[in-house]
Amino acid sequence: MSDDQTAVMSAAEAWCAQEPIRVPGSVQPHGFLLVIDDTELRIRQLSQSVQTWLGHAAEALLGTPLVALLGSDTPLAARLTGDYGEPHHLGVITLRHADGTLRPFEWVVHRQAQLLVLEFEPADGSSEQAFSGMYPLVRTFVNRIHEAVDVQTMCALAVSEVKRITGYGRVVAYRFDADGHGHVIAEEVDDGYDRYLGLHFPASDIPAQARALYVLNRIRVIQDADYTPSPLLPPVNPENGAPLDLSLAMLRSVSPVHLQYMKNMGTQASMSVSIVIDNALWGLISCHDHAPSPVRFHTRTACELLGNILSLQIEAKEAHEVATHMLSLRQQVVHMLSAMADRDSVHEGLLAMPGVLLGFARASGAAIVTASGIERVGVVPPLHSVAQLVAWLAANHAAEVFTSDCISRDLPHIDGLAEFAGGVLAVSISELHPHYLIWLRPETVRTVSWAGEPVKVQAESDGQLRLNPRASFASWQQTLRGFCIPWLPAEIDGALELRGAVLGIVLRKAEELAQLADELKKSNRELESFSYSVSHDLRAPLRHIASYAELLVDTEQQALTERGQHFLDNISESARFAGQLVDNLLTFSQMGRSEIRPTRVDVGELIATIQREMLPDYADRQIEWQIHPMPSVWADNTFLHLALRNLIANAIKYTRLREVAQIEIGAQQEGDEDVISIRDNGVGFDPQYASKLYGVFQRLHRMEEFEGTGIGLANVRRIVERHHGRTWAEGQPGAGATFHIALPRRITNNTKNNR
Repeated sequence: MSDDQTAVMSAAEAWCAQEPIRVPGSVQPHGFLLVIDDTELRIRQLSQSVQTWLGHAAEALLGTPLVALLGSDTPLAARLTGDYGEPHHLGVITLRHADGTLRPFEWVVHRQAQLLVLEFEPADGSSEQAFSGMYPLVRTFVNRIHEAVDVQTMCALAVSEVKRITGYGRVVAYRFDADGHGHVIAEEVDDGYDRYLGLHFPASDIPAQARALYVLNRIRVIQDADYTPSPLLPPVNPENGAPLDLSLAMLRSVSPVHLQYMKNMGTQASMSVSIVIDNALWGLISCHDHAPSPVRFHTRTACELLGNILSLQIEAKEAHEVATHMLSLRQQVVHMLSAMADRDSVHEGLLAMPGVLLGFARASGAAIVTASGIERVGVVPPLHSVAQLVAWLAANHAAEVFTSDCISRDLPHIDGLAEFAGGVLAVSISELHPHYLIWLRPETVRTVSWAGEPVKVQAESDGQLRLNPRASFASWQQTLRGFCIPWLPAEIDGALELRGAVLGIVLRKAEELAQLADELKKSNRELESFSYSVSHDLRAPLRHIASYAELLVDTEQQALTERGQHFLDNISESARFAGQLVDNLLTFSQMGRSEIRPTRVDVGELIATIQREMLPDYADRQIEWQIHPMPSVWADNTFLHLALRNLIANAIKYTRLREVAQIEIGAQQEGDEDVISIRDNGVGFDPQYASKLYGVFQRLHRMEEFEGTGIGLANVRRIVERHHGRTWAEGQPGAGATFHIALPRRITNNTKNNR
């Protein structure tokens, strides 16, 4: 639209917003209205049309008891007791005209504070029969609409049914877009009526306050556009001095502007049925006729019921479509997250799946803005244009997501951006830095056919500006440029879910880096200890090897004597120890590099396996085993096997001096951990040195007493810590020792890259 058209429409909307459509002070004359208080049931206000229908002067009825008008045989107290927050049909009542004739009326009541608003419309003898015939009508409609494949088919069925039961010459259904413009998607018309299928009606045709009224009161009937309004007497409520709110009234008089709108369309009678979804006006079923057309109460009720059923079916259909779309988006999010998790950075993962990245938002181009720079995918503007967009987002848009379906309108200051795209969707992927995922959609040029030029004509009359509805509804086309396909709420929600997942990955990678730094510190300390041990513990065996080798060469060159054999035995023993030490060191170093593969492990079966493996080591000893019921834990089977084998071997070794060794293995649950304990009656240890037990090459007993390299318990601690567990020990000299390992009942962190 041009700037002048936009200004005129804005003026029209402002003017329409001032119209008193909820308190018009009058009703349509095809019935009459009474307002009574809910205590004495006396008439406080009424419409002048009561004289037309009952022959009584309206002024004469003010202040009189309602029973005087309705008759003493009407159980008023019982009939009018209720909440009645919404209009309630009280059935058919027979009233006596002033001339003595009896006339049947449909009557409806609703409450306003301490007032009851009663509305009466003439009934015919077929009312009860018509209501009884509503069920098969509704049942057939429900069956047919349930089978409809899409929303347009649903609306077409509803339009056809409404036209059949009302007899209007034209019935259309149109839905509103995000800007409030209506689009006719279904139509049934008789010969001689203009056709509007596929045309658009501007949002200004139904001002905001009228839309709110359509949600509140879902059916509105105008039987004759040339009606003379019947005013209320008195004009305001005598109790509070306020005009009567007729928002819920069936007979509410309508705006003169709307009546003129109907006449310009060639419509003499109309009825509108609201399609309301999630308490918002989704669309309307609009009925028109060239001639005045009374619509009986039971017919309106049937149409209102069909409208409610249609609303529910559309809501269910759209909810299903949104859920299906969200499922598809989440599947694509999973693919992208998987790629990101397998790589060192977010942008590397996304760049590995360019098709998924673009398809996720139905985009032609995308940009990934991280600390590493700006990476672009697909059809994208130059780097400096994307950099300008990022700078603008960082400076002006603090929200998590930004969308525009028209870059030329919303971001005209960014050079070159509109040349490559019509719309943009951007989400922040950092809480601290200007890092974004940005998608760009191409421009989609489309032609919109309007039912008449979408403005209200501004004219001067008596020196004042007045707004009149347009006189022509002939098709008027408008070409829209610079727009992309609108961003759907599901797509925006999907982008926000992706944002949350990316933030989680970034946080996890940061935590992994911090954890890696901690482990590197530990490794450095262990390397220092290792360097010392290599220069200390390994020095003697290596010196033995060298010395005995020299003696062997010097003294036993010709033949190996008994003495030479002795030297050779020492060489072999030292070499064996050195080999064992190197093997254990290798195992220890592999603890930090091997991948943890957690699974459900039966600890009882694992201990039984270890006992069988180690049987040759204690076959000639008397050991009393006491194995309590053991749990299943979440752990790497191989590593846990190694840890428990080390602890059991420790118990066997340090009970060697006991005539009868006692080894007890038990388990218990403490909080969210499974604690496994191995207790023995061996030599024990001084508790003040308990903290050194699990250190590398830490020994509390001389090697001459008990063999070992001092690496076994260090391996145990490394394995348990890799499982996010704890190790500790208790003991007393000569009274045995107990070693504990505690494992989480389920590992909470991903240990795949936990090194």
